[in-house]
Amino acid sequence: MRRGKRGYSSKPMSKQTLRDSLSVRRLLHVNPSDLKDDVIAINRVTKVVKGGKNLSFSALVVVGDHQGHAGFGMGKAREVPMAIKKGIEQAKKNLIQLNLIGSTIPHQVLGRYGSAQVLLKPAPEGTGVIAGGPVRKVMQVAGIHNVLTKSLGTSNPHNVVKATFSALLGLKDAAQVAETRTKTVEEITGREKKSEKVAAGEAQ
Repeated sequence: MRRGKRGYSSKPMSKQTLRDSLSVRRLLHVNPSDLKDDVIAINRVTKVVKGGKNLSFSALVVVGDHQGHAGFGMGKAREVPMAIKKGIEQAKKNLIQLNLIGSTIPHQVLGRYGSAQVLLKPAPEGTGVIAGGPVRKVMQVAGIHNVLTKSLGTSNPHNVVKATFSALLGLKDAAQVAETRTKTVEEITGREKKSEKVAAGEAQ
């Protein structure tokens, strides 16, 4: 772990690591009818060839079931509807399961991809999704209703979405951290100390 220039700890995820993490086909129990998709960006691509110009479209799409599963994909085609359809199919293959606590995330995390950085912070109930652009759409399809976010660096939607998923892949629950540190969940969360204080107060 190293400390970033803004004072929070972060471990940057390389591009290859993120690709490998998303390329793994996970067996998730997700009902296809529950998946909702949202288009983030549509770009028009022109390729100059000998006979003239070939026009095509690329679409960046995110899908999720609003219950902690989300994925993103990109599709290319001569027409916009076909590009969106291809992006949705790829996004369904890249679905990941997120470690959430209720309607928010368990801890602060920083995701990086290229020159894009996305900071996610947990928020109490009633805060809402404090985000803009691509990050907001990812949070909505994933089912995260209370979170504070900040996009640092480039505003390229492709890199911002990948940085967001890099942050979501870095979320860990208390059981994973406790197993890594060979401690109990109560020691990690601090509940054991609270219970000891309550017991000492009652004894007095």
